[in-house]
Amino acid sequence: MIKQDQLWPGGFRFLFHDGLFQPGTDSFLLGSFPQLRKGLRLCDLGAGTGLLGLLLLAREPALRVTNVELQAAAVELSGQNAAMNGLTDRIKNMQADLRDPEQLPEAGSFDLVVSNPPYFDAARGAVARDRSRGIARSDETCTLPQVCAAAGRLLRYGGSFCLVFRTERMAELFACMHRYAMEPKRLRLVQNTAQSAPKLLLLDARKGGKPGLTVLPPLLLRGADGEESPELAQIYFRDKE
Repeated sequence: MIKQDQLWPGGFRFLFHDGLFQPGTDSFLLGSFPQLRKGLRLCDLGAGTGLLGLLLLAREPALRVTNVELQAAAVELSGQNAAMNGLTDRIKNMQADLRDPEQLPEAGSFDLVVSNPPYFDAARGAVARDRSRGIARSDETCTLPQVCAAAGRLLRYGGSFCLVFRTERMAELFACMHRYAMEPKRLRLVQNTAQSAPKLLLLDARKGGKPGLTVLPPLLLRGADGEESPELAQIYFRDKE
């Protein structure tokens, strides 16, 4: 079933299908993380229905976004989302397999690549029975090295690759970045509370960057009272309600 939501009253609206990978906290977290500037050329790998592009455009309206997505149904909704918000001049939607360089945009043509890639290794654990959910949640059709290879190809020298990922695969992620000539530069761990261990991370890697990693203060989702943290509320645009 197709559903509609809105980032904040009067803000961007977006359609999503509850049979596809639904909007989640990880997309909003990643949407708050990249360092943006006017005119930035941005590519979202595995864009789904285009929510991440909308989140970034809500922060910086003068971006140029290219969404790359494998599933036709998601690409169709992403196009509707762009049209519904009057962003067809800012958002380009491509149905493409990021594993195939011939289907991707020109190499070196982006300043920033973002991705909310599949977290789970299909060879190590269960995969969702539903085909669309399986593609979104596990790497049965696209592995971490394939995502990193595509990002490294699309970025200009000095460009950034930002993604959200599981902390349990951090070592694998860093090794993969180095394999494709990207240097981790900013790292932020995401914790439910100050006392809990982090399960997610936000990483910014620079193509051709020099060694030197800045570890930012952790992003806390809940305060000591168990309520939503002020930062998470801002990430969800509740300050605009």
